[in-house]
Amino acid sequence: MSDKEYTPPKVWTWDKESGGRFAAINRPIAGPTHDKELPVGKHPFQLYSLGTPNGQKVTIMFEELLAAGHSGAEYDAWLINIGQGDQFGSGFVAINPNSKIPALVDRSEKTPVRIFESGAILVHLAEKFGAFLPSERGARAECLSWLFWQMGATPFLGGGFGHFYAYAPAKYEYPINRYAMEVKRQLDVLDRRLAEVEFIDGNAYSIADMVIWPWYGGLVKSNQYGAAEFLAVHEYRNVIRWADQVAARPGVKRGRIVNRTQGELSAQLHERHDASDFDTKTQDKIAGPSAAGG
Repeated sequence: MSDKEYTPPKVWTWDKESGGRFAAINRPIAGPTHDKELPVGKHPFQLYSLGTPNGQKVTIMFEELLAAGHSGAEYDAWLINIGQGDQFGSGFVAINPNSKIPALVDRSEKTPVRIFESGAILVHLAEKFGAFLPSERGARAECLSWLFWQMGATPFLGGGFGHFYAYAPAKYEYPINRYAMEVKRQLDVLDRRLAEVEFIDGNAYSIADMVIWPWYGGLVKSNQYGAAEFLAVHEYRNVIRWADQVAARPGVKRGRIVNRTQGELSAQLHERHDASDFDTKTQDKIAGPSAAGG
């Protein structure tokens, strides 16, 4: 049956085979599926995540904070294997009732604070350390506007285009065209913005860059979804310039491999509990000038 022949029923029912590549972990209900407590390490911040674009946002933030001299930002990064359903364990659901990575517990507070949603985590850390978020009202508003732009726009890239182009059990013209058009519009938004400014918020490198880069930098530089040619990403030269500039930062090079379980072994650090966990081979890859210099 093609997408053109589908007639929705009066009442939708759950087909457990739906969801394509991720059918086994998709379900229309919330809550835990099993009891499993989360481990707790020695550092003030306990991160439970996976090295997807959303997970990379937070580990990049932590590594940038540490590179900038904020020693209080030491963290433990625990692996949450979403393919095996770790996100549905009781301990994880207690931190994030939405059962999505990343989730963070800030144990530096008198009473531990849970934070879920990657954008909320970055704002929490930026405010806590007074870093990577402008304090002047206008500049802060610009930075947060772009951060929330990413949070609202990227589901069209990942859950929309990425799903139907790369993960759905069959390819249908209508959804692929619909979401390809939207993704290219978003790239054009960024390209026009980055023709005017060096970094996203127009002031300096900030959490706006950290939330946008893993998704759109990956799209134009890493052939995300195998769609670089299809989307003609070479056309967005300002996005490519910015993506290369952000990728060269040592904090980004470290942060992007934490909790990563795919790709070359030298680009994977399944868990991070100390700076020394970045092995010598990886450190050779990420060595460079101080991140504080931009």
